[in-house]
Amino acid sequence: MSDQNQWGPDRLRTPVDRAIHLEQRKAQLLPIVDDLRRLAREMEAAVHEFEAIEGDLPGQPWLRARSVVRPLFKAADDVEQAIAHLARFNGRYHRSYEQLPQKRMEKRLEKARLKALNKGGQEAQPIASTPAPEHEQTGNPQFGDVFKGLRKGA
Repeated sequence: MSDQNQWGPDRLRTPVDRAIHLEQRKAQLLPIVDDLRRLAREMEAAVHEFEAIEGDLPGQPWLRARSVVRPLFKAADDVEQAIAHLARFNGRYHRSYEQLPQKRMEKRLEKARLKALNKGGQEAQPIASTPAPEHEQTGNPQFGDVFKGLRKGA
């Protein structure tokens, strides 16, 4: 293979290239999954036809056959899961390296805008000095005025 056809970290930085990479890997891996599952089913049918070995307990040939072919089914599942892991990589890369800087920039701009508003003469009032609205002041009379100046969520 030439260097320009190989996938590397520099080629996976754009969403288009990551999508192409994922589709290429799916095209490579899905036939392998199908072949492994077909082989596992055929092998399972073949080992179920074997006669019981002398000294087997009832059901032991079935258990032996199942334990023999289980790794083939697991291999198919693992290869199929590799495709899901590649798709998860694409999503996580997008969230962490493409969306996150934009979100942080928006938060910084919003914080700067709020700071500029507060400097414009609108100082934030302390919580205790702001009286609660009338509908919140009707608390439990046994506590008296202890909680009168507090507001929820401030």
